[in-house]
Formats: sequence, C-alpha cells, structure tokens
Amino acid sequence: MKFGTKAIHAGVEPDPTTGAIMTPIYQTSTYVQASPGDHKGYEYSRTQNPTRDAAQKSIAALENAQHGLCFASGLAAIDAIIKLFKPGDEIIAANDLYGGTYRLFTKVFSKYGLKFHFIGMENIDDIEKYVNANTKLIWVETPTNPMMNIIDLRGAAKIAKNHNILLAVDNTFATPYLQTPLDLGADIIMHSVTKYLGGHSDVVMGALALNDDQLATDLAFLQNSTGAASAPQDSFLVLRGIKTLHLRMQRHSENGRAVAKFLQSHPKVDKIYWPGLSTHPNHNIAREQMKDFGGMISFTLKGNDKEEAFRVMESFRYFSLAESLGGVESLVNHPASMTHASIPYEERQKIGLVDSLIRLSVGIEDQQDLLDDLKQAIG
Repeated sequence: MKFGTKAIHAGVEPDPTTGAIMTPIYQTSTYVQASPGDHKGYEYSRTQNPTRDAAQKSIAALENAQHGLCFASGLAAIDAIIKLFKPGDEIIAANDLYGGTYRLFTKVFSKYGLKFHFIGMENIDDIEKYVNANTKLIWVETPTNPMMNIIDLRGAAKIAKNHNILLAVDNTFATPYLQTPLDLGADIIMHSVTKYLGGHSDVVMGALALNDDQLATDLAFLQNSTGAASAPQDSFLVLRGIKTLHLRMQRHSENGRAVAKFLQSHPKVDKIYWPGLSTHPNHNIAREQMKDFGGMISFTLKGNDKEEAFRVMESFRYFSLAESLGGVESLVNHPASMTHASIPYEERQKIGLVDSLIRLSVGIEDQQDLLDDLKQAIG
C-alpha cells in the first residue's frame, strides 16, 4: 500500500454497527460487561478506546511500525519513554532540540537521578565519546528544532545497536511522509501529533510508534498507569488530519523551497537554516534519508539585531506570530522568547540560537502570497 492510500485507509474500518465510513467518536468513559471480565475488548477509556485505537493503528501504519500509542501531548509521549529508565541511567540527547523536551529532561527527570548529555550530533561519531556502561538511550531530532540540523539516522542506529542502546527519534518536523526512522534503524518514533499529523492547529496530542513487542507493552503500561492517553475527540481530529497528510506535506515542501530560495536572494538576510539548500552542512545526508525537506525554515537578518527581527515578525500579514507549527496556515516564531525560552541563554548561544533568530512554519497558502508577505515584512 502506497503512502497516500495508507494515510486514508490504514487503521480505520467502517463502523461495524452503522457502516459509518468515518470512525465514530466513542465519547464514553466505561463499557458494559456481560459478566465480570466478560467484555468486548473495552473496559475503561483510559485503558482502551475505539477512536484512539484507530488513531494508534493509523500512525503505526504510516511509520511502518507494528505498534502505535497516542498520548495527551507530545511531552506526555516523551515522558513515557524516559520513565522506562531508572536512577543512574544516562541519556545522550542532541544539543538542539525543542525547549519543552530540554525542560522535561533537565527540570523534571534530572532530579530523579537520570543524567543527560546534550551534544552536537552533526558529526555522528561524536556520540561515541559519551557512551558508557550506564548509557541507555540516544535521543535525536532531525531536522532539529530550531536550527534545522540533520543527524545521520543510520549512523546513530549503528552506534545504538553496537552498544545495546535504544535510539528514539522525534520525527515531528519530517513526518513519516518525508522520512521513516524505524526503517533506518531507530527503535522508537515520537511525534508531537499537534503539529503536522493533526495539521489544522486544533488539537494537542502525542504519539509513539515502534516494532518491539515488549517495549510496546511496557510503554502501554505507562500510558495507562500514568493516565496520559489521548481523548476520543482529539483522536478523531487527528484521524481526519492524517487523511490529507501526503497532500499537505507536498505543498509544505514546495512552499518551503520557494521561501528558502527567496531568503537566499534577499540582501537583508544573513543565515538560512533549511536542509534542502545545497549549502546546508548535512544536505547530502538529508537527501539520503528524506523524501523532501519540509516547510520549517529558520533564518537571521544581517546585523543580528533583535529589535529588527521583532519588527519583521510584527509586520507579517499571512505569517501569524504564534507558538507551534505544522498547521495549514503559515506561522512565524521567535524561539529565544517563545518555544525555547526554557533553555538557558548560554546554552542557546552555543548552538547558534541567537536572539535574532526567526523560525518559519511555511503553510500551504498560495506561494506568491507568502513570498509577497516576506518581501513586505523584511523590507
């Protein structure tokens, strides 16, 4: 089954009661049993829910995975992964990653005895320097947020397998339309489903996809035990969004390419971060492991003036200044004060996340309107 067909059909069946082609929203907390323990596979909606089951199967199919688990948010999904480990265990994470992930690692789990190493992974061999007997997980984003670094997933998987370490990949920016990390050797895929999978800025949800049966059982136990499962309405909205994922990602990538080329030619623009550019440091790796390069772009203006960056962000007509990304509408974001404000200033500076950095989530609007908007905003 090809991707577009999977996006529409995988994991969903007509409702057996009515024949409804769309999965119903099973808005129920509990299920009637014929006798204690004699039920139809559903007891309580924190544990199982038919709408959530369909969403989990759909996301698993898109990632070529055997198992899918949906959570109340992307951070709830990450939280479940880290709860697999115990005090004294160590985790190697990319030094450029979503600020909420960094906050969860450093402000929540560090005080329970887990040790985190935040390192640059653009040269994949650098991971080896931090591997020791206590290392249990390598945490990767690629492309990274917001510097759009590309990490070699096959190389990371090889290191993980050689040392019997798990490799988890945040695939939010790329989506399974652009890359499927399990096929490249990863063990667990994480999505902030809020973003591209939902696609319409109307739901908050997270998901995991994986193949290992025991690992899936352990994570499902955590999903149920900690109560972080996604709700039926959210699952329904995501099922609806997934049906157009392939079409949206095609348009996001097309518009992203046009915006990147426009920024390249603009005299006021300094650095551009988009893996589709041949000047990107790991462009060749991106070409190998990605189908296209998506609609996420970061850039700075010449002079690196924060106030000028603010002026530009406040001047857009179609790019809305807001948190999040991946919706059909274009968004502009200031990572240093918004999505990545929880990362200390010194750490942001080390990776190039300067106060003048602007991040774009390029939507699916008419391409020329977006280019005209950029032109008038930058000046």
